Amino acid sequence: METALYLLPVTLGDTPIETVLPSYNKEIILGISHFIVEDVRSARRFLKKVDREIDIDTLTFYPLNKHTSPEDISGYLKPLMAGLSMGVISEAGCPAVADPGADVVAIAQRKNLKVVPLVGPSSIILSVMGSGFNGQSFAFHGYLPIEPGERAKKIRTLEQRVYAEHQTQLFIETPYRNNKMVEDILQNCRPQTKLCIAANITCEGEYIKTKTVKEWQGKVPDLSKIPCIFLLYK
Repeated sequence: METALYLLPVTLGDTPIETVLPSYNKEIILGISHFIVEDVRSARRFLKKVDREIDIDTLTFYPLNKHTSPEDISGYLKPLMAGLSMGVISEAGCPAVADPGADVVAIAQRKNLKVVPLVGPSSIILSVMGSGFNGQSFAFHGYLPIEPGERAKKIRTLEQRVYAEHQTQLFIETPYRNNKMVEDILQNCRPQTKLCIAANITCEGEYIKTKTVKEWQGKVPDLSKIPCIFLLYK
């Protein structure tokens, strides 16, 4: 196994690992004892799902979140610089994509350390695949503004980009605000604009449906407690 910073995808929910992750990932994970993680508890649960026999107490975890300083992040890489492989684990999906893991990867690149991304589920890519929208040009915007006026303005701006740049626009919301997000989209977008709602991707009850704004009116399912990605196109 080559010494590197391995970016280790995890499941997007309570999904059997073998349905979304290659067996090669397990081989790599079992060769690593130092992990940089978004959440220690969820990382430990994931590693136990990978191999129930894994000795969690022999592993070292370094927390990485929006409060972690660049100095701390740089220090996390000392084992890698000493010749020990390290792994980066997000709470869901692929690390370093819409995720604080990008910060540690950037430092590793500056230090000329080898970085190896492994294959796994990305809700962003899977939702684009399932939407029927432009997969040649798309943009992910994370969370939109919470303030109603700013949010409405942002939605209209993204819709304008759809028509001006022929680009698919993606964004997310906290699950308990999903229903309000759909309501805001339907109120601010043109009737002919297409909206894809991609929910519970790779999990039980997966729901990926594309309709025009007009067609969605009065026919939106309850999305209040499930992870969703929203996509706009023409």
